[in-house]
Amino acid sequence: MQQKPDSPAGLRRAPPAPYVSPMPDPDFLLRRQLFRYRAFATGLLALMAALAILGYALPLTPWTGLLRDSAKAGFIGGVADWFAVTALFRHPLGLPIPHTAILPAQKERLGAALGRFIANHVFTESDVRKFLGNLDSPGILRRFLADPASTEPAAQALAAMLPKLLASIEDGRARRLLARLLPRLIGGRAAGVVVARALAGLVEGGRHQEVFSFILNQLKQTLQAREEVLREAIKDRVKEQGGRLVGWAIGATVARRVMTAVNAELERISPDSSEMRDAFDEWVRREIEKLETDPARAAELGRAMQGVLAHDTVKAWAWDVWSRLRHALEQDATKPQGRTVAVIEGALASLGDVLATDDSARARVNTAVQTAVTKILPAAQSELANFIAKVISNWDAATITDKLELRVGKDLQYIRVNGTLVGFLLGAAIYGTLLLVKQRGMG
Repeated sequence: MQQKPDSPAGLRRAPPAPYVSPMPDPDFLLRRQLFRYRAFATGLLALMAALAILGYALPLTPWTGLLRDSAKAGFIGGVADWFAVTALFRHPLGLPIPHTAILPAQKERLGAALGRFIANHVFTESDVRKFLGNLDSPGILRRFLADPASTEPAAQALAAMLPKLLASIEDGRARRLLARLLPRLIGGRAAGVVVARALAGLVEGGRHQEVFSFILNQLKQTLQAREEVLREAIKDRVKEQGGRLVGWAIGATVARRVMTAVNAELERISPDSSEMRDAFDEWVRREIEKLETDPARAAELGRAMQGVLAHDTVKAWAWDVWSRLRHALEQDATKPQGRTVAVIEGALASLGDVLATDDSARARVNTAVQTAVTKILPAAQSELANFIAKVISNWDAATITDKLELRVGKDLQYIRVNGTLVGFLLGAAIYGTLLLVKQRGMG
């Protein structure tokens, strides 16, 4: 069945566009409130005009004269205040009267003045310090760090910054700078103190004895592998000192006894205790004490480390190790579940635990926050003032008029009402005074 065309041209009519409801006006309540107060002030002004007309229409008596003059004064006062209030925001009756529409015409100066006032009289250093003193900055930070939903994105963001940081270190200028600074830093007395403290930690944990055991094991393996060579060397030495006959007679026996004694002595150095281990322990502790107390010994160690690091082979090896480590870190940092993210997240959680238990840490956080904020406060005040001035200057005249009138319009309508009532009462007082003076003069 042929479809009937929807138009003379046989074209199908396009479906209507979907209805989109307008956005609700966020200032709806303010507009309704301003309309209500403005209507009341205007109604009161109209009432004054009606009473003044009524006073002129009625026969002249003291009471009708009082009504006429009071209403006339109230009407004049209301019109004057209406003109003043309206002149703040627009030209009254659309007439370009000089010094009207003040706010739209002076919005740049108004924005600059408002920005300076807020920056210098609201965000003062004393008020900011008082606010920060009452603010539990460590508690806020601790709650943030205790929430995995917060620390995980933070750890991922910090891990994402790691490649850029590593790339800046890898930059040729940074490499040359480190190559110059590192030997100087390590070559001083402080390097010896750092090494001494590190060695002290190893000694307290018994790690130095593990190193000693490793050296002994390597020595034993070397002796076992080269025992025959050493025996021949001892026999040759005996032959040199005692002659060919003595060497032939007792050289092998001496060599065998020497090697047996050496091996026996090495076997006597047990992992638990021995005179040699005790002597090694005493020597290490003595050297650590010298490094901590003797500047000359610490400086000597620093110079030795400086010489090692300055060697081209050591430099090449160090940068090769660094390149491999950097590549591994960059690869791991891109993984949301990588070890880098896990380590950073664990560090943030540990910081939260410290803030929960350490009063001194919380005090340091509070001090750091207050110091940082007060240091940047002058620049922040200037930026805040400029920001407010820029925002207001970018508003068009209708926007600034609407925003300001909605927020202060109710109070300005009270000014109109008060002006009308004050004019009415003042007109009545003047009329009554003049009538009293006239009656006394006639009497």
